[in-house]
Amino acid sequence: MQNLRLLSELQRLLLIPVAMTAPFTLTRERDCAILRLTSPDQTNKLSLAVITSLTTCVAGLRIEAERGAIRSLIVTGNDRFFSAGADLNEISRLSGPEALAFARLGQKFTDLLNRFPVPVIAAIRGYCMGGGMDLALACGYRIAAPGAIFGHRGASLGLITGWGGTQRLPRLIGKARALQMFLLAEKITAEEALRIGLVNGLSSDPVRQAIAKVEDALRG
Repeated sequence: MQNLRLLSELQRLLLIPVAMTAPFTLTRERDCAILRLTSPDQTNKLSLAVITSLTTCVAGLRIEAERGAIRSLIVTGNDRFFSAGADLNEISRLSGPEALAFARLGQKFTDLLNRFPVPVIAAIRGYCMGGGMDLALACGYRIAAPGAIFGHRGASLGLITGWGGTQRLPRLIGKARALQMFLLAEKITAEEALRIGLVNGLSSDPVRQAIAKVEDALRG
């Protein structure tokens, strides 16, 4: 009930309706559900409406996973953007309390992915930035295309992530390296991400590679 009140208040403040065209497509291949982020401008920004829609979708998929209907979830974007992160135009309109409420909604979504009952794989092409990187960090396994770019650019705008990235990134790559990425608003290549442990592997076709990983695990 508290979450519903919070969502309703944020929508009122931002004048954003719940109903919208789904910001993703959902397909099935073998035992995998493939959740592909979409947006008209191809940047896959994670606005309030998008986070709300994704949370509802993943909550439904969780029920399927608990019933054994799916054996893994693959999250991906397009060739240019996995996700550019939160919508900065939207964020600029938030007061302090509203920003905290939005952060909690993002945390709810990333926690839902992080605690998903079957493996969640981020298949990353293009830019994976800010809240988009938080989304990828919430997945249990990350496969990137060689041209992928990662970064948390919030410090250059006077912002810091509120969706769990400050906790998950240091666990993966160490506190010192994570602070460097955050405080310097550093962008890194897929090769560097692999070297420091941010991603688990590189592939020219991350989605195909993710499906192959699932099939290998099921056979094993």
